[in-house]
Amino acid sequence: MTDRPALLDPRLEDWFTAKGWSLHPHQRQMLDSADLPAQLLIAPTGGGKTMAGFLPTLCELADGSHKGLHTLYISPLKALAADIKRNLRTPVEEIGLPIRIEDRTGDTPNTRKKRQRADPPHILLTTPESLALLISYEDAPRVFQGLQRVVLDEIHALAESKRGDQLMLALSRLQAMCPDLRRVGLSATVDDPEAIARYLAPNPAPCPILMADPGPAPDISMLHTEEAPPWTGGGAAYSIPAVLKQIKQHKTTLIFHNTRAQAEIFFHNLWLANDDALPIGIHHGSLDRGQREKVEAAMVAGQLRAVVCTGSLDLGIDWGDVDLVIQIGAPKNVKRLVQRIGRANHRYNAPSKAILVPANRFEVIECLAALEAVQEGDLDGDARPAGPRDVLCQHILLCACSGPFDAEALYGEVTSAGPYATLSRAAFEECLTFCATGGYALRAYDRWQRLQQRPDGQWQLRDPRSAALIRQNVGTIQDTDTLKVKMRGRHGAPLGEIEEGFAASLSPGDTFLIGGQIVRYEALREMVVQVSRDKGRKPKIATFMGTKFSTSTQLSQRILRLLQQPDWPALPSHTADWLHLQRQMSQLPAPGELLIESFPHDGLAHSCIYGYAGRNAQQTLGLLATRRMEELGLAPLGFVATDQATLIWGLEPLTDPAPLFDLTTLEEDLDGWLSTNALMKRTFRGVATIAGLIQRNLQGQRKTGRQATFSSDILYDTLQRHDPDHLMLSITRQEALSGLIDFARLRHMVTRSEGRITHLTLERITPLAAPLLLEVGKVRIDGEARERLLMEETAKLMQEAGLAEI
Repeated sequence: MTDRPALLDPRLEDWFTAKGWSLHPHQRQMLDSADLPAQLLIAPTGGGKTMAGFLPTLCELADGSHKGLHTLYISPLKALAADIKRNLRTPVEEIGLPIRIEDRTGDTPNTRKKRQRADPPHILLTTPESLALLISYEDAPRVFQGLQRVVLDEIHALAESKRGDQLMLALSRLQAMCPDLRRVGLSATVDDPEAIARYLAPNPAPCPILMADPGPAPDISMLHTEEAPPWTGGGAAYSIPAVLKQIKQHKTTLIFHNTRAQAEIFFHNLWLANDDALPIGIHHGSLDRGQREKVEAAMVAGQLRAVVCTGSLDLGIDWGDVDLVIQIGAPKNVKRLVQRIGRANHRYNAPSKAILVPANRFEVIECLAALEAVQEGDLDGDARPAGPRDVLCQHILLCACSGPFDAEALYGEVTSAGPYATLSRAAFEECLTFCATGGYALRAYDRWQRLQQRPDGQWQLRDPRSAALIRQNVGTIQDTDTLKVKMRGRHGAPLGEIEEGFAASLSPGDTFLIGGQIVRYEALREMVVQVSRDKGRKPKIATFMGTKFSTSTQLSQRILRLLQQPDWPALPSHTADWLHLQRQMSQLPAPGELLIESFPHDGLAHSCIYGYAGRNAQQTLGLLATRRMEELGLAPLGFVATDQATLIWGLEPLTDPAPLFDLTTLEEDLDGWLSTNALMKRTFRGVATIAGLIQRNLQGQRKTGRQATFSSDILYDTLQRHDPDHLMLSITRQEALSGLIDFARLRHMVTRSEGRITHLTLERITPLAAPLLLEVGKVRIDGEARERLLMEETAKLMQEAGLAEI
């Protein structure tokens, strides 16, 4: 180990003094404990986490004696890496320290990437994908020679996805190259610090946890408007006047949405109401990078009064003088809400200010529950499962790209990574065999014969030329199939991307929203959607897939407890009256039991199951329950699911719901449904792409979604027929159960009730069930007729449910 200074370098100390700053206690502690193999710092937004992580690096590099790469900084976002580079260069340049800082992401030019490998900077800021590529080159041992520290920023965000698993495998390889490598994890929102510490540290090394002073509590409230929120929907258009008023009262406001489509719709409506022409921007992941960077630069310069955004601005970037965060729609997750709140007043001693805007009546309740959770510091989160095997397969192939490897040594590396600490040798060998041959059913095909074992027992690529193809397809982010959108003309400006399926539905003359402007579809040329500007027309909405959130388990339980209160003084009167009326006509759902209401409506039998299990699990419940009801002769016709409930309608009334909730039967029905369902094929495509069975990129060309779907469907059907125990099918089923189907939450819903099912047979629709019928009525009818029909249907339903005056 090198000699490392225990004290702050005098030049840095003088720089802090000149700025009128002093080290926070947690920054001093991080400096004093810089020699530890791993440490986790949890500090509030604006608390100087990044500086705490980098202080030991700056001190160790200050004398100019270290040659080559010293510290790796890894973040979930390219923009965050660029922001950190900008902030780090300030002290380095002002003090005159001999430290070279560079970033390396997908946006970095290839010429600079080559130079970085030949002559690495002292500090390299990068992403998990770029690091995975770096370790795949033959010269990786030379590039990382002398590496001392790795700083993982926003580690909570990385730990929640396969990107984090990919990262921890890459770090296990780095640790083998650099045994003295020290790891630092930084975060503001960790629900289970011990779990993150185990995830971060090389197994079985301990990882101390440093908890900084949390600072002042956030100033968070729920928006109250004269107009009550609608009974259903997610746009929150009713709140536009009140949101504009808040924008005018603050310097810069971030307006968060849970989906890209909702952000586009809200921005469009906000702009139409923006009579004062306030400078307002929009930012989300489907927009062209140039447009995103333009908005980011304007924010930093203080030129925007508001930005409508999605999770693209969630993480710890200091975006100028933001003094208010508005969350449109229920946050679904307390931890995510805390992260977003932290974007406002990005200073250690200033409370963040945020306003929650419920999009509908159900969300008023959820917003109150989330607000109370934030005030109590009660973060939510689900335990991460063991490291996914498709990511491991990709890692094995990347290791082979760098040169021959010993299977025993690689297994030791892999199990030193937190997510893979419990991986059995048999599971590792299965992944290795898949990488080598493609598995039993595919071993006769040359294209999947990728590895071979040498006489000395080591494994290597069968064809060294395949390394380029493997590198082209590295990554765990499975993008929705999209097409680029550009303005018509030879030099048309790029606007962003839309889903391939949505593009296929467009005819010349159709209009849609992208980047806050209405554009007219002209043609599809060379896989690029060409458009022109079209003002003053009502657009279609581009179906940006993005991420669809379900309400977390912990937040759902908090909502159920809130519903059991005798009164709700913190709720606006329109929502409290709604709940009181529900209690009079029926009852409210409660923790530890399952409430089911059955009632006639519009000549059909309806049953509403209040599971509060999240949208995916409630959707799965609808699929399995209607399947069972069909077998029982109840003739179900359809269902609709929300985060709170599943509403089923059919020809015959449900008299005994117990058979619908037998776990054994549910699992058997699930197996039968999965075996024939397109969902499995879609999940298989993602798994097989990550594992390297399917290549989306080939010599710089990317397969279209249709091409990829066609080839993956053939593979799926082949494996189902000839090798049903194939590794890819096993992973696919596991992914489907835990992801889109979310069967674990459905199982939890059934087990927590322990057979306590309250089934109420009622004479008419209840107040709580009425909004779900409006979900059913969302049939696409363009023009004014659609609005009139929706208003008439709403009035009729609310009258029947006794809600006409609420």
